[in-house]
Amino acid sequence: MYKRILLAYDGSEAGQKALLDGGDLAHLSGAELTLVAVMPLHVGSIGLEVGVYDQAAEDRERERYQSILEAGLQRLRADGHQVDGQVLCGDSVTEITRHAKHTGADLIVVGHKHLENWAARWWQGAISGALIEHAHCSVLVSIIH
Repeated sequence: MYKRILLAYDGSEAGQKALLDGGDLAHLSGAELTLVAVMPLHVGSIGLEVGVYDQAAEDRERERYQSILEAGLQRLRADGHQVDGQVLCGDSVTEITRHAKHTGADLIVVGHKHLENWAARWWQGAISGALIEHAHCSVLVSIIH
């Protein structure tokens, strides 16, 4: 069974389902849990060709992601898990797979929401498929409709 589970959490409804599913698996297998929230790199913009770095905006985003992470940690701890967590910054797939390797995770758990509209699917993209392609370990995708 699994020994180390990495939960990628964004606070969404799909993320909350993944949190619960990962917690249940950890209970069943006695696995260690690690929770991560991935904050995208932030660049403000002035126009189409010029970007400007905005430290205040990045600090606000980091606080928001830290709050999301803390809410997930609280939920897992309330369910009896000993869990640590971290806010990562960068591309979600890259950071999740890098952290999974670093922690020796043998399972990554993420949430996914089916989107009906093809344009919404294209615009929002899905990290779950890319994770499956790039991860060194198993990936569980908790799906909501």
